[in-house]
Amino acid sequence: MTWEWLIKIVQNNWPSFLRGAWATLYISIIGTILGSLIGLLIGTIRTIPMPDRGLKRIVLKISNVILSMYVEFFRGTPMIVQAMVIFYGSAMAFGIDMDRTIAAIFIVSINTGAYTAEIVRGGIISIDKGQFEAAHAIGMNHTKTMLHVVLPQVLRNILPPMGNEFVINIKDTSVLNVIAVSELFFTTKSVAGNNYRYFEAFFVASILYLIMTLTVTRILRFIERRLDGPENYNIIPGNQMQVERPEDLLHKDKSNTKTGI
Repeated sequence: MTWEWLIKIVQNNWPSFLRGAWATLYISIIGTILGSLIGLLIGTIRTIPMPDRGLKRIVLKISNVILSMYVEFFRGTPMIVQAMVIFYGSAMAFGIDMDRTIAAIFIVSINTGAYTAEIVRGGIISIDKGQFEAAHAIGMNHTKTMLHVVLPQVLRNILPPMGNEFVINIKDTSVLNVIAVSELFFTTKSVAGNNYRYFEAFFVASILYLIMTLTVTRILRFIERRLDGPENYNIIPGNQMQVERPEDLLHKDKSNTKTGI
């Protein structure tokens, strides 16, 4: 590698590199958000308590089987194979001509949803059962318990693995070059082919990938710290707390009455 060639490639092709990096970020962000919503829904459904009998039990069992098949399939096969099957397979089998960017977002979303579903399910299972029992004891049904008690804790607990999934998506979008999506890897391959300088071109791409992943990691860690709150709490001793006596409250009420408050 020569520095002259490296500088020349950056100077002549920086708009292409930026477009590729933007496409990678765009697909990763949208795919991760949609995949997180899919995973949150599936993970919540798969933790619904099984009724003893009736139609609800049958419907829930069938749903669990279908969702389990979805999770196992997309977790057990490479994204590059999924991209080939979904993009080219849908065109050959059903005549669906998908836009490449939409197809890329769809592939990343359903792949992320399968992994997120297991992350969410594990987060819900990790919540102490006593919290479910306490919520039910005060009259909350399963839906309200999940919305107001369980999921707020789960979302905080699963933030680190979800951030890791986002970083993985940034890197894994490179496999979408098999369906000719113009993300960073595909763009870099074109630049390298035009200049016959593969090492220099992909060195620039590696720096861009590193910048994106490090930036996302720092942002997510900042969010985690904000959600955790301050590390040190000032505990006020009981003898320093201002406790109003009953006669003080009575005097305050009389004063408010005289002043018309």
